Amino acid sequence: MPVLASHRKPRTKVRTTTPAVGFTTAALASVTLLSTQSATAAPAEPKPAIEDVQKKVDELYRQAGSATQQYNRAKAASTAQRTKVDTLLSDVAKRTEKINEARRELGAFAAEQYRTGGIAPTATFFLADDPQAYFDQSRLMSRSTERQQKAVDDFRTQQAAASKKRAEAVQSLESLTETQTTLRSSKQKVQNKLTEARSLLAKLTAEEKARLAELERKKEAEAKEKAEKLARRQAAEAKEREEREAAEKKAREEAAKESGGDSGSGPGSGTGTGTSPGSGTGTGTGTGADGSYAAKAEKVLAFARAQIGKPYVWGASGPASYDCSGLTQAAWREAGVTLPRTTWDQVKVGTRVATSDLQPGDLVFFYDDISHVGIYKGDGMMIHAPKPGANVREESIYYMPIYGSVRPA
Repeated sequence: MPVLASHRKPRTKVRTTTPAVGFTTAALASVTLLSTQSATAAPAEPKPAIEDVQKKVDELYRQAGSATQQYNRAKAASTAQRTKVDTLLSDVAKRTEKINEARRELGAFAAEQYRTGGIAPTATFFLADDPQAYFDQSRLMSRSTERQQKAVDDFRTQQAAASKKRAEAVQSLESLTETQTTLRSSKQKVQNKLTEARSLLAKLTAEEKARLAELERKKEAEAKEKAEKLARRQAAEAKEREEREAAEKKAREEAAKESGGDSGSGPGSGTGTGTSPGSGTGTGTGTGADGSYAAKAEKVLAFARAQIGKPYVWGASGPASYDCSGLTQAAWREAGVTLPRTTWDQVKVGTRVATSDLQPGDLVFFYDDISHVGIYKGDGMMIHAPKPGANVREESIYYMPIYGSVRPA
């Protein structure tokens, strides 16, 4: 019997090496891709140059100084507003007591009228035993009615006044709340700027810190050199002024002698009267005005020198620590002059003076936003509370960009 052919399809042989090759290829591709990504990834951000760090830190300190002035202004406004609110609330309380007194008086009148009852005037006249007694009583009642009316008027007046003061107190409380919000915001801004500056400095290596210190010394040296130039220029101008005044005085004296010689008998009285009082008055007036300011400036600088070495603390006005405007305010207070709390307000006090005309005691302001101030001591130098982490010290006025200067008194 012939053998029947099988209907099954022959089994196809499967290559067992293909998947392995595919897997290996995929793995290699993945490794290559990762290697490529690593190679093309953005390089780490380069570390800023130490000069850039110095500029950034200085700018942060300046911004912190500006925020400190905002804080000082808000604090001063808050204190003034709190005083106003307390005064208004005290006034409202007094007026409320007056209202209560008027209310009690009105209550007494009402109670009296209730007890006596109300009878028509005509009936009272006919029922009276003595008509004259009726008229006397009527006059008393009229005066009583006038007192009642006055009591009513007083009550209404006091009530209106109290209502007005109460409304003022509410408005002042709202303003106080806004001021305190500004105060908190300014405080947070200062703290944020100082934290950022400290963070930048903390990241520096010992070598970078040494480099930064060297840059600071260079900056101070350049500022001091400019101060010395100003001192030399001011000294030369002062000498020239003294020589000119001496020459003018000599010319006046010679003119007075010649005038006296021509008048014959007048030399004695002419010289005595013309030269002595004329010279004395002219010199006295000028010296008096300058001397008055110089005396005040001496007190200011004596106080400022005594604070050297005390720490800068933002928002502080003494006696243990100061910020820049707190120091100037306290120093001029010693001379009997009251300055506002902030640099922005202090710059508006007194007379503006050019840098070349600065005298000891003058206030020098810095930066376009007027966020710093120092006390000029002469020779291009000042005493100031510099910045957080530093103490009150003497420094060249050219250490920072000058905005302008004022003579407070």
